[in-house]
Amino acid sequence: MQTMLLSILGLALLGTLHAQDGIPVQADFQQDKLTGRWYSIGLASNSNWFKEKRHLMKMCTTIISTTAEGNLEVTSTYPKGDQCVTRNSLYTKTEQPGRFSYTSPRWGSKHNIHVVETNYEEYALVATQISKSTGSSTMVLLYSRTKELSPERLELFTQFSREQGLTDDEILILPQTGETGSTGM
Repeated sequence: MQTMLLSILGLALLGTLHAQDGIPVQADFQQDKLTGRWYSIGLASNSNWFKEKRHLMKMCTTIISTTAEGNLEVTSTYPKGDQCVTRNSLYTKTEQPGRFSYTSPRWGSKHNIHVVETNYEEYALVATQISKSTGSSTMVLLYSRTKELSPERLELFTQFSREQGLTDDEILILPQTGETGSTGM
C-alpha cells in the first residue's frame, strides 16, 4: 500500500514538473537567424484578454533584433481601430538557448517564452507561459516570414496549441490587415 502511494505521489510530482517546463525548445537554437521581420499568422491563448479581444485581432508585423547583451528586442506593430500601434518588449535570454523571460511593465505579468520550433526562413512557433497575481495562462504564436503559410504549418500550430491544453475556441488564424481596408503594415 505504501509503495503504491509513493508511486502515485512520484507520478504526480513528475507530472507537475513536466507541466512547469513541458514546453520544448528548438534544438540547436540559433538566435541570429531568428532576427528580422515576421508576421503573426496565428495566435492561441486561454487568457481573458484574448477571449474579450479575439474578434478584433488581426495580423501584425514583428521585428526581432538582438541587443548588445544578447537579449531580443521585439517590436510589434498592429492595427487598433484606424491606427497602427507599436509595442516594444525586451526578451531576456536565459541559460537555455531558445528560452527567454519578460516582465510586462504595464501589467506586472511574468512571461516564460520558448521558441518551440523554427526553420528560420519560413516559420517560427513560439509558446509563452504567463503568470500574474490573478493566475496563469498559455499563449502560442505562429510567425511567418510572409503573410501566408502552408496548410501543414497552420496544422502544426493548431495541433501544438491543442497539446498545450488550448481549445479550438482559443485558437485563431489571424486575418491579414490589408484585407480589411485598414492601413497595411
